[in-house]
Amino acid sequence: MSPERFPRRSPRWALRLPRLLLALYGLLGFVFLYLPIAVLIVFSFNSSAVITFPLQHFTLSWYRELREDFVLLGAVRNSIVVTAVTTVGATLVGTAAAFPLVRTGFRMKRMVNLFLLLPIVIPGILTGIALLILFVPVLNLTLSLNTVIAGQIVLAGPFVVLVVASRLYGFNQQLEAAAMDLGATPWRTFWHVTFPLILPGVLAGALITFTLTFDEFIVTFFTIGPESTLPMYIWSLVKFGVTPKLNALASIIVVLTLGTLLTANSLLRRRAR
Repeated sequence: MSPERFPRRSPRWALRLPRLLLALYGLLGFVFLYLPIAVLIVFSFNSSAVITFPLQHFTLSWYRELREDFVLLGAVRNSIVVTAVTTVGATLVGTAAAFPLVRTGFRMKRMVNLFLLLPIVIPGILTGIALLILFVPVLNLTLSLNTVIAGQIVLAGPFVVLVVASRLYGFNQQLEAAAMDLGATPWRTFWHVTFPLILPGVLAGALITFTLTFDEFIVTFFTIGPESTLPMYIWSLVKFGVTPKLNALASIIVVLTLGTLLTANSLLRRRAR
């Protein structure tokens, strides 16, 4: 037989080249994303007040200054309160809103869905201005942490609706029918059958709400009033330039956020098992 009938096999390096290029591209992407965070953390331990190379001596003085900053401690306390209340409120509202959107049929349902998801599409600055107009001229409210919480729920609630609704779309409703056929009341059916099955979606929505609320600045800026939260405190520092103290604060936020994500991921995996 003629050897021309059999195609030549490509060299091994030619087969591996696309994978190597793809791996290199992914590595460069991760370096682009996380190298600034690594540099930020490194400079938080630099003794020099000027953020520039070369680095000076190792120090923890910037972290000690954070501990002694009472304005910062008050802002952190306010942020924790706002984040906790918003996470609970947005999760409850979003979960409750997801059920009728998935399980009921009514006229103009698509328009209602679009209306609920508008805060995701509308720019944050427009949402903040709209909330400011609603709270002050229309409702005659005094801007405070309560108005911040209300605005954050408006902003984060649609994300919970999306996550829980996606979980409900894949839900087998025959399990609920079987429970009620066995004599379970609607409440017991929800608590022992429905809720455990949609719980991963509820937790995922709560986690998204937590991450969105903790560092939200634009909506907070328009609804905060005389109070201060952590994003507002950081903004007040940035106006006068980036300092090692700000790097130390950002490093603590990165560590806490990473710990929260790892803990939530561990809980979701245990729940799945």
